[in-house]
Amino acid sequence: MESNEKIREAVRKGYGEIAKGSSCGCCGSSSPSKLAKGIGYTKQELAALPDGANMGLSCGNPTAIANLQPSQVVLDLGSGGGFDCFIAAKKVGKKGKAIGVDMTPDMLSKARVNISKFTKKTGLANVEFRLGEIEHLPVADKSVDVVISNCVINLSPAKQQVWNEIVRVLKPKGKACISDLALKSPLPKKVLKSAAALVSCVAGAVLIDDTIKMARKAGLKKIDIEEKVYNIDVMADCSDPLYKEVKQYLPKGKKLSDYIVSINVTAFKL
Repeated sequence: MESNEKIREAVRKGYGEIAKGSSCGCCGSSSPSKLAKGIGYTKQELAALPDGANMGLSCGNPTAIANLQPSQVVLDLGSGGGFDCFIAAKKVGKKGKAIGVDMTPDMLSKARVNISKFTKKTGLANVEFRLGEIEHLPVADKSVDVVISNCVINLSPAKQQVWNEIVRVLKPKGKACISDLALKSPLPKKVLKSAAALVSCVAGAVLIDDTIKMARKAGLKKIDIEEKVYNIDVMADCSDPLYKEVKQYLPKGKKLSDYIVSINVTAFKL
């Protein structure tokens, strides 16, 4: 438990610095727009965002695989500055709702400031941000149609508990649509010990089979995994200092995509 809390505190500190603008972040980039377009976000999706919501903290586009519909309730785990949450809110419309949960107060403040900007831009007032850990979601049982998350579950030291919480908050026939990083092979020990690797999601990555096992153990069914190798190359090519630091610990001639793959996970609560 003490070790888990140390990991959470390191992540909280790292993302607090990102929110304040003193660092670039997880799966991220010093060129957020370039990264977002490179991993599949459309011009229309990005145009609806309030300034500052896109902080380059993505490894995929979970709203794209979620096929969101009007009137749905969407929950975004680790919502940061509100990037995916605002995109989801636009897709579910005025009768729907998008809820973001984040454990970093500075991120939450940034996201909440963006709400009024989003409303002014879109006319929608259907977004809410809550302070909390994704292992203990401040969300009622069976209250959410779709859970999304973008490169966040890897940051958790208690991943099985996160998957359990996803199932708890989902309505029957609800679905989870998760973009995250997964291991193709074990990481070198020097990478695992790097603080930059932890905050950049790399050190927390687990094997694809382990992701499937955790989702299944939590009670999810019809689990589908799609690999996106190109996402890793896009992230590594964006001049993010965390990725530069991680790369220096790799064996000579190796690159991140030799160890890590970006995945989209879709699973259902039947």
